[in-house]
Amino acid sequence: MKINKEVNEITTALGLNGMRENLDKIIQEAESKKSSYLTFLLSLLESEVKDRTKKRLRRNFTAAHFPIEKQFETFEFNRIKGISKIEINNLLDCGWLDRKQNILLFGPPGIGKTHIGIALGFVALNKGYTVCFERVTSLMHLFKVSSIQKQAEHRIKKIMKANLIIIDEIGYTPIDKKEANLFFNLISEVYEKSSIILTSNKSFENWAEMLGDTTMTAALLDRLLHHAKIFNLQGDSYRLNNKNLNKEVNTIS
Repeated sequence: MKINKEVNEITTALGLNGMRENLDKIIQEAESKKSSYLTFLLSLLESEVKDRTKKRLRRNFTAAHFPIEKQFETFEFNRIKGISKIEINNLLDCGWLDRKQNILLFGPPGIGKTHIGIALGFVALNKGYTVCFERVTSLMHLFKVSSIQKQAEHRIKKIMKANLIIIDEIGYTPIDKKEANLFFNLISEVYEKSSIILTSNKSFENWAEMLGDTTMTAALLDRLLHHAKIFNLQGDSYRLNNKNLNKEVNTIS
């Protein structure tokens, strides 16, 4: 009993929570299997690694700021053109993240651009990469207030250090000159340091008008496109289809 107490105190002091919580179970398994000391030690170390990995994933999921959970199992590939299940499967090993490549998703509202972005973000998180998700309006607000709000400043630092930055809904709301400059500075800062997933309803041809500066837009696109996979999606809006389907059901009822 005294040894048990001492072990608990030492593992607590060293922050070995996985070992402490699983110690009794591992001892019982070692005794029943007559495990060697080395095997017993390995089991203890593995329990600690699993505990730390689980906690790190939990922290990273919280830091990602996903608005909702999306997985590819629920994505209807037959509903759109421009990206296939095979192409998505080729992205699941996250080699593009190691190469600091970007993924740019273009197309009209409601066809699943955000779904794809978030689902890829979840895959990356589960493989140990750090991810930050922000809609462009929220991102611009963070940059504007970061000099006076510690929380916003801390969030910006997280975003800049993330392995993957997901910027959603570019082009859905007006962007003023100051916001355009902030966006350009972000892309320049993380260029070849992080990967970016970007979703937009505006094609490249409309970006100069959207950002209000032809020269800056050319420089920004040069950085975004240098290492990029581009998907131009086409199809009917999932939300509108569901809305029309619900109307039909209500009419029949």
